[in-house]
Amino acid sequence: MKLKHLEVNEFRSVFASGKIEVGDVTCLVGKNEAGKTALLKALYRLNPIVDRDGSFDVTDDYPRKEVGNYRHEVEAETREEAVPITATFELEDADVEAVAEVFGEKALKRRTLTLTKNYSNGRTFILSFDEGAARQHLANSGEFPEGLQDQLRAAKSWPEFKSTLDGAEQTAEVTRTKKLVDAFAKNDASSHAYNTLLRDRVPKFLYFDDYYQMRGHENVQALMQRQKENKLEGPDYPLLGLISLARLKLEDLLNTQRTVELNNLLEGAGNHLSKQILKYWSQNKHLRMKFDVREARPQDPPHMRQGQNIWGQVVDTVHWATTELGSRSRGFVWFFSFLAWYEDVKREQRDIILLLDEPGLSLHGRAQADLLRYVETELKPHHQVLYTTHSPFMVDSQHFDRVRIVQDKGIDADEPLERSEDGTKVISQVFDASDDSLFPLQGALGYDLHQSLFVGPNCLVVEGPADLLFLKGMSSLLERAGGEGLSEKWTITPVGGGGKVGAFVALLAPQRGMRVATLLDVQPSDQAAIDALYKRKLLERKRVLTYADFVRASAADVEDMFDRAFYVSLVNAEYAQSLSKPIGLSDLNSNIPRVVRAVEDHLKKNPMKSGEYGHFRPARYFSENLATLEPDIDAATRERFAAAIAKLNGLLR
Repeated sequence: MKLKHLEVNEFRSVFASGKIEVGDVTCLVGKNEAGKTALLKALYRLNPIVDRDGSFDVTDDYPRKEVGNYRHEVEAETREEAVPITATFELEDADVEAVAEVFGEKALKRRTLTLTKNYSNGRTFILSFDEGAARQHLANSGEFPEGLQDQLRAAKSWPEFKSTLDGAEQTAEVTRTKKLVDAFAKNDASSHAYNTLLRDRVPKFLYFDDYYQMRGHENVQALMQRQKENKLEGPDYPLLGLISLARLKLEDLLNTQRTVELNNLLEGAGNHLSKQILKYWSQNKHLRMKFDVREARPQDPPHMRQGQNIWGQVVDTVHWATTELGSRSRGFVWFFSFLAWYEDVKREQRDIILLLDEPGLSLHGRAQADLLRYVETELKPHHQVLYTTHSPFMVDSQHFDRVRIVQDKGIDADEPLERSEDGTKVISQVFDASDDSLFPLQGALGYDLHQSLFVGPNCLVVEGPADLLFLKGMSSLLERAGGEGLSEKWTITPVGGGGKVGAFVALLAPQRGMRVATLLDVQPSDQAAIDALYKRKLLERKRVLTYADFVRASAADVEDMFDRAFYVSLVNAEYAQSLSKPIGLSDLNSNIPRVVRAVEDHLKKNPMKSGEYGHFRPARYFSENLATLEPDIDAATRERFAAAIAKLNGLLR
């Protein structure tokens, strides 16, 4: 089951967050006090990994400025109780199959499950369920006598269905079906489907912040007492995870018969975590983890002077120094504490969604990049991850599509705002974000550009390097024929995909002395984002160009500027060794207007012998073989590129 989207309402700084779309990795970006933590904590309470953390409290959690009015209205029954969290999950194949096995394939109308929790901490579900289809399945799948089966098929409700079973001869099949129906006959089958088949499949949420950092030492008896009384403290969870990772229980720390056995188990856990952290800790590769259990001493910390104590130590093999874990940098302790807890959860193969609040806040910028790499390679393949940040180094510039901007206009307003405008909001469009909210994205993009791109004063934004090669090639061809080529004043800047265009333009277009234009691929689903470039006054309308403007179609890529047969010939030439046979024009689906998508559709059904089809290689082949290809380029193609180039050059004048 995967989280698709969530909404937070009337919780702490949030009146109405708006719908928050969630992917495999989702990054909530915003300034301090914007409400990022509130969003994560509201979601965490829906289904927390620590059960006692799952309660909302009106006194502590309802927005303070209106809590009095809220209490009065609920008591007077003039309003419904607030629902601080609503989350919608997408059912995966195994979830759907579990329901279909009992109620048939047609019972679930949609593959979604929505959960809500109110301030009374009642959790409710919404499941799009066809009760009639479920009854038909039970009637058709059972080995009933023909007359009884017809009666069951005709039943219009579960009570009627049950009554029919009650009046029938109580065969083994009737008894089995009746036992199932008895469980939900007074309500509906969807409740049974949720409570018995889906509820335990809902992922748990693991929330992690600085509160859970290990202290580096602990008294074993005191820890056992807190565990017994269900009063564990934040730092206890990663420590217990570490002990579990060593295949030990707390009692084993006191009762192990051989010291060597205990030391070996603790050493094994320390070595495992050392290997994991050093894969992603570039700051110091010479650290090793060590754990020890010793009798308490009179000069130990006050709460550790009786019984046995467990100590976590960090061995620095360069400086020949051993220091207590808690005395290391906060960033290292954070990383290690999370690893200790998570590795144990991972070993248990628990279905969890990770909620990381300001992860790596104390880490150096490079170490934050290490943490992003850890999220991408170790966490994302197994779990969905939602994290908050205000650091540019925790924003992955290759994945701006993961960013959700969190802001609270009320903290910057001089006058009180209307309730609809006040409080924490989550926005996905950079155009609506404040300067402070955009800063982490500006930093991330600026760093990325510094590393990989050159941007001139006249910047032509295109999506990828294929655009650059085709434009440069056709420009030189037109010039050789005596026509107008693309002005050298333009710096063609591929931004690495359509998802980056909005952020790139929003951040760079307002800079003094910078002239920006676009020439973009477009399909109907992109149109709103492209229109926003000029509707938000980031660029003049005439500077927002797409290939569709010159192809005279609603959807077009740079490849559609060419005759379709010509582009197919580029694909055949470039992939001659990989294709099972050359692609013919008639092989492409004529109902797919964009030639790249038509080629992809064909190759999906007729896979290549080796390699993968991509946009760049045909463009590279075109660029390298332009002289021999020139005679095959028809007049209509030349006219389309000439019109685009003339339009772009006109923007410089």
